[in-house]
Amino acid sequence: MRINANFSEPVAMRAQMIDWVASPMPGVERRMLDRVGEEVARATSIVRYAPGSHFAEHTHGGGEEFIVLEGVFQDEHGDYPAGTYVRNPPGTHHIPASEHGCTIFVKLWQFDPRDDVQMVRNLRQIGRDLPQTDQGFGQATLFENAGEKVSIEKWSAGQGRQWTADGGHEILVLQGSLQWQGETYSKNDWLRLPDGFAVDLTAGDGGALLWTKSQHLRDVQS
Repeated sequence: MRINANFSEPVAMRAQMIDWVASPMPGVERRMLDRVGEEVARATSIVRYAPGSHFAEHTHGGGEEFIVLEGVFQDEHGDYPAGTYVRNPPGTHHIPASEHGCTIFVKLWQFDPRDDVQMVRNLRQIGRDLPQTDQGFGQATLFENAGEKVSIEKWSAGQGRQWTADGGHEILVLQGSLQWQGETYSKNDWLRLPDGFAVDLTAGDGGALLWTKSQHLRDVQS
């Protein structure tokens, strides 16, 4: 299966426009943003757990990172409420579930095999406390190594930025909205911009809180 598998092209996806697709586990559905492979795949998805649903125990051979967008995600290690960001490096395993239902943004099989950092961060708290410059822009780094940088960014209303996506750039809108090429992207919408792409974005009237990943698409094969 190949969905948005040409990593040399920009992609912009409105979450509400994507159909839910059933997973192998009852009550678990996915909106597929990009995918290279079948059930075991390099994949970026929005996943919805119905109340009482679960996924079979599994090991993350290629690592996993996710953000809880709504509800409470659970596994044997604890509860993860909306706004939680989790990194599970290669070799970790768990039994994901949700007693009352949840929605998560998740990326699979995209870790450096040497990455052994496990992390749980509260993005809502970070976003509330994030200072902004006089230009109306604030950033906090969540994770960084030689091959990627993951951040949370807060843009004030109407704030614009122009840059070149060195190594690629990925954006998930957590709150507010962004405008790009005459279109508006709101909560849970996702953009993926290739290495070397010229980026010109503007925050909407309510500003924007963004999860971003950069420098990680330079060597990805389309």
